[in-house]
Amino acid sequence: MNTELIDRLRDDLTAARYRVDALDALWGGAAASALFRGRTLPAVRALARRRATGATVTPVETLGALFVLGETVGRHELDAALPALGSLGAEELGLVGPEDDGLRARLDLRPYSFVDGQGAGSWWILSDLGETALGRALDQDHVLGVGGASNTLSGLMITEPADSVLDLGTGCGIQAMHATRFARRVVATDISRRALAMAALNARLNGIDSIEFRHGSLFEPVAGERFDRIVSNPPFVITPRVEGVPQYEYRDGGLIGDALVESVVRQASEHLTPGGIAQLLGNWEYRVAGDAVHGGLDRVRGWVESGAGAGAGAHEVLDAWVIERERQDAPTYAETWIRDGGTRPGSPEFEALYAAWLDDFERRGVSEVGFGYILLRRPPGDGPRVPLARYEHVDSALGDNPVGLGDHLATSLAGHDWQEARDDAELERALLLHAPDVTEERHYWPGHDDPVVMTLRQGGGLGRSVPLDTGLAAFVGACDGDLSAGAIIAAIAQVLEVDEAALRAELVPRIRSLLDDGFLLPA
Repeated sequence: MNTELIDRLRDDLTAARYRVDALDALWGGAAASALFRGRTLPAVRALARRRATGATVTPVETLGALFVLGETVGRHELDAALPALGSLGAEELGLVGPEDDGLRARLDLRPYSFVDGQGAGSWWILSDLGETALGRALDQDHVLGVGGASNTLSGLMITEPADSVLDLGTGCGIQAMHATRFARRVVATDISRRALAMAALNARLNGIDSIEFRHGSLFEPVAGERFDRIVSNPPFVITPRVEGVPQYEYRDGGLIGDALVESVVRQASEHLTPGGIAQLLGNWEYRVAGDAVHGGLDRVRGWVESGAGAGAGAHEVLDAWVIERERQDAPTYAETWIRDGGTRPGSPEFEALYAAWLDDFERRGVSEVGFGYILLRRPPGDGPRVPLARYEHVDSALGDNPVGLGDHLATSLAGHDWQEARDDAELERALLLHAPDVTEERHYWPGHDDPVVMTLRQGGGLGRSVPLDTGLAAFVGACDGDLSAGAIIAAIAQVLEVDEAALRAELVPRIRSLLDDGFLLPA
């Protein structure tokens, strides 16, 4: 790695104001949205209209045309856009190469902006060119840039301060870079040496020096080590193990079916400190046996339970919160990932790969594949406890989460721990608040004073809704931190003229559930 040239590139990109907002202003919001969907034509046309006016070419325009739109630019144009690095320095770094009396990008280099629990930030991310720029299928050692899965995982990340974080399968390094915003030490591993080199380059480009990069498969590079957090966007894509099917390093772990995700889940507890949390994305299979479909979330539960206690005390059982966001039937899943590799539908190559995928699923009895988020937590102590065990399919759209779901997950875990540590009497002595994003909906028959439907809605988090009856609606409405839960229940029983003990027995379990989901908070 030529650190001097990378530092020059950083200085040039900073001076050029090569940022997301500058590019969006260059070609407009509609074109920016099209680029997010992988369509460059609206942005190309916007630049053509700008050039037709005779406007001065800016460094942002040159860099956007070169690295985002895949156009050829003149050497003198690039020298003007990157004066410290120069076009020759860009060639030496492998960013560009000669083509058609000009220079063309050999790597993707684009700005990336985000907001997380630590605030707003922006970086530049280098990765390999996508299939649109290449005009062909991807190479098997392709290093992926920031995509939808990357954004999902970074948004899920719990950003409370940590001493150490492991990024398992770092790819271009984006999750490790995010982890440096809240962790003292970050270790990033990958089986791909090319990916590690790209990740190290990205860290240097953005002035990040707290990441240690290690080569190897899964947990092998960190044998015997434990971390406060583990994050992973592992190569979870289910790929047929037959000749002729590309094995892309960025998405394919080389194992059969969902065994890669299973392996990560089973081994995670061995590498977590007490109270440590692992967060990963994954796929899991649904398999047909006779007339029934088995697997999915139950399959993940089996992985968690069989991996619990590995290298730990006899009482240790991992907490698990698994959220399934999507299920795809076998043909749809195959089509999605064949297209992801850059093979175009309708081509002979696509049809051959399609057949290989469907043959593999049929042979192993796979009818559907689930996708979602896995959160595992090692208990902080060795004493007996009731573990968190949530395995759920979330159909509804997510709530409004400007900084991602990580804060909500942390709040929900804290609420669960708080209520789990208290018996009913202690819970009733506590002061509670309803969360600031919670609203109540009431629907009435025309001309009637009493509501026929009442619903509690969560504006953030998972956007959950909870049906209300009169007692629970009154309880949540009174949770402003002034009265204890028990006092509120007693007052409601008096107003409604119902038995207080019966009302308490009905409400307390529901109050615990609302604390688990972040509707209610300890005052």
